Amino acid sequence: MLLHALLHFVRGFAMGSADIVPGVSGGTIALVLGIYERFIASVRAGSKGLTQLLRADVDGFRRWMAAVEWAFIIPLVAGIGVAFLTLARVIRDLLHDEPELMSAVFMGLVAGSVVIAWRLIRAPRATHAAIIAVAGVVVFVLLGLAHGTSDETVGQIVEPALWAFFIAGAIAICAMILPGVSGSFLLVVMGMYGPALEALTEFEVLNLLAFGAGIIVGLTLFSQVLHLALQRYHDTVMALLIGLMAGSVRVLWPWPEGVESTAIGAPEGDWLVAVGLAAIGFVVVVVVGFYAQRVEAADEHRDAAPGPDDDPAEPTEPAGVSAA
Repeated sequence: MLLHALLHFVRGFAMGSADIVPGVSGGTIALVLGIYERFIASVRAGSKGLTQLLRADVDGFRRWMAAVEWAFIIPLVAGIGVAFLTLARVIRDLLHDEPELMSAVFMGLVAGSVVIAWRLIRAPRATHAAIIAVAGVVVFVLLGLAHGTSDETVGQIVEPALWAFFIAGAIAICAMILPGVSGSFLLVVMGMYGPALEALTEFEVLNLLAFGAGIIVGLTLFSQVLHLALQRYHDTVMALLIGLMAGSVRVLWPWPEGVESTAIGAPEGDWLVAVGLAAIGFVVVVVVGFYAQRVEAADEHRDAAPGPDDDPAEPTEPAGVSAA
């Protein structure tokens, strides 16, 4: 039990670390680690519970809360939070001091994630490859319209109001749980990356509360849609997510300025080192991804196996709760 909690904490720490970097998504890490759909399902159950509570349906709230995998979600969220609190400044400084080399590492990680994610398509067809190609090209082109991904290349809002933090949190969290869509990048485009990072590193309580409230609202609304889409159109949605990841590589191209620019330049400087780091990142993700998916599949098989006192016909949805 303790070992599983520690494993989930580490997974969350990896997701949180990725969310700090413009161009990388925590959803990508969750996909690689084989916990993406499980994560979305728990978030959706929790948001359903909050919805029932707002309707004054206490019984419905309890049923949906019971459907949340608390032993999974609590250490995972704790890991995400610890990563935000401990690594925000470190990663920001590394991206500033070694932009090309750090971008190369993350580019290799995302490229490896595409390979791992393809295995999650249950019945691959040519149409899925076409969806990946189209989505990848569209994202690649759209990212090129932005001037950069840092508060030095994109104007930032000066002293934003609390409502701006709320909206930023709601929009960013929707992107953060989508593989290939960087919530940090959207914050930059909105002019809120600098203020949000400052609120986190300087522990500005009111701004953090507003940002956190936006995260809760965004998760509540978006997780419902994403969960339903994965249930009804699993392979198509997965193909679309893979395309988003593939297209996002543009932000991570190391030259000329790493993640601080969306321009595409020719390799220069220590390009052999950068290529080597990208290759290492790729191999690490593929190896870890294959292993993590096997571990997750074994866990799900063990959890799904009915015990002597279990009811094999137990529904997956909380009984008596409206899906609305």
